[in-house]
Amino acid sequence: MRWWAPPLLALQFLTRVPVPITARLSAGEAREGLIRAVGWFPLVGTLVGCVTAAIVVAAGSVWPAIVVVPIALVVEARLTGAFHEDAVADFCDAFGGGYGADDVSRIMKDSRIGSYGALGLMLAVGLRAVLTVDLVRVGQWQAVAAIVAAACFGRLTAVGLMTVIRPVGSGLGKDVAGRVGRSTMLLALATAAPGLVGFLLLEPMRLLAAWAAALLFLGCFRALLLRRIGGSTGDCLGFAAYAGQLILLLAATALR
Repeated sequence: MRWWAPPLLALQFLTRVPVPITARLSAGEAREGLIRAVGWFPLVGTLVGCVTAAIVVAAGSVWPAIVVVPIALVVEARLTGAFHEDAVADFCDAFGGGYGADDVSRIMKDSRIGSYGALGLMLAVGLRAVLTVDLVRVGQWQAVAAIVAAACFGRLTAVGLMTVIRPVGSGLGKDVAGRVGRSTMLLALATAAPGLVGFLLLEPMRLLAAWAAALLFLGCFRALLLRRIGGSTGDCLGFAAYAGQLILLLAATALR
């Protein structure tokens, strides 16, 4: 496996950034590289968070926070292809409208968005927006550190879910998630460090609270998934990533 393949495949997988060099990989190399790319997901999240934070800072010199934050989220959605937002909508539709495991799986694969998905996505994005607006009003650097850390922490949460529950279904997603183990999680923790260090220096206790809340979420979420469908899917992982972002933002804004 070429050394540059996993991080670049992680960037290609989680964003719409063109990475032409990955075309040099054979099908086998690309498949193996994507499995190893999981450990680089938090670093890609950090890069996404840096773009979002940069838009907040740049637009903040022209508009108030209530205008700046939606602009930043629009740019981020374009950058990521609304990857995790799509998962939030699919997850809410499936788990809100499905009864048995077969119903949940069928609805989750349906590209159409129903009432549960629309409401869940609206509430998730709305909550993230108001939390970010509140952070911008607290202070620019606190907001930058929290935005970057939340984007990193969300992807780290998804990797954490991969390590504690087996995937269900079929296809590349199952192959990738099914081979995530301790070494991948350790790599993910290492690649998360650049994105979390700023928030750690400014708000160590809030980061600790976010860690505790994320561990509680993963335990409860794992139990829910095992009970309803017997494992995890790509949409469940995307939902976990978005939940991880919200957890850190909630910790960053609590008791201000």
